[in-house]
Amino acid sequence: MLVSPIASRLSSRYVCAQCRAFSSSRRSLVEAQAAEVNRLGVVGAGQMGLGIALVASRMAKVPVVVVDNSQKSLDKGLAFADKLLAKDVSKQRITQFEADETRSRLTATTKIGDLSTVDMVIEAVPEIVALKKSIFAQLAQICPPHAILATNTSSISITQIASATQPPSVDPTDLSAASRVISTHFMNPVPIQKGVEIISGLQTSPATLATALAFCQRMGKIPSQSADSPGFLANRILMPYINEAIICLETGVGKESDIDEIMKNGTNVPMGPLQLADFIGLDTCLSIMEVLHGQLGDSKYRPAVRLRLMVEAGWVGKKCGRGFYTY
Repeated sequence: MLVSPIASRLSSRYVCAQCRAFSSSRRSLVEAQAAEVNRLGVVGAGQMGLGIALVASRMAKVPVVVVDNSQKSLDKGLAFADKLLAKDVSKQRITQFEADETRSRLTATTKIGDLSTVDMVIEAVPEIVALKKSIFAQLAQICPPHAILATNTSSISITQIASATQPPSVDPTDLSAASRVISTHFMNPVPIQKGVEIISGLQTSPATLATALAFCQRMGKIPSQSADSPGFLANRILMPYINEAIICLETGVGKESDIDEIMKNGTNVPMGPLQLADFIGLDTCLSIMEVLHGQLGDSKYRPAVRLRLMVEAGWVGKKCGRGFYTY
């Protein structure tokens, strides 16, 4: 594909502008003071949301309010937390007293209005732009004016999500709510993986960035910063790798077991790309690839046909019992 010199220069200018903004935010961070987070809110009681809540309660030792519009999801999530704590006690990673203390700091509710007293909230709902923007519009009205509004998005622009906190009737130069929006993209499973991506939008203030970094470190995580670019760092690298493995499968280059085994035994990764896709969720993988393909416009990010078909069939991985493997 031929790229015109003008398009190439425009693309280069865009990338340079993004990098300059990113570098500027890192310089400003030196001067910013992190605010204290004494109470956390989490929106979404799925595996990611409960994992974030559990680690925050156990490691940062803060009360956590978990919000979900489904009581069934809340009950399932808390049962999942109980199971993880019991496992840690049985393996002598923590004492029963520590498990009980951790569990006592978790509360669940179906009312998003119960987040009116938190110092920070982390949204962990499915990768649907309209859903996330709707939640952030509500959070901007409900949470205290100092509260950090974080998203766990794995691919959606932080700048776009932050724009939802500014209703059209508000002065567009007033960024008080948008300046408190940031991404804390935790890795799955949260209780095990140490990494977390921190992504600032154009509106994000240095103080918000400093607070997010400090709190993630209190949670025992190792943060890495990324510019607000499609897929950020982790998924910009990981998802094309998984997608290419699926293309190898659909074009007959190798079988599921051969693809996964050569990557495990040849590159020393703990899990092959197809099994990893099952654990992430094939619907999530497809969603991220669509964002990469749509926003970057490069054919190398085109989602594999087999990936789309499996999502259409409802075979989305471990969470439903069937993906590239049966669970």
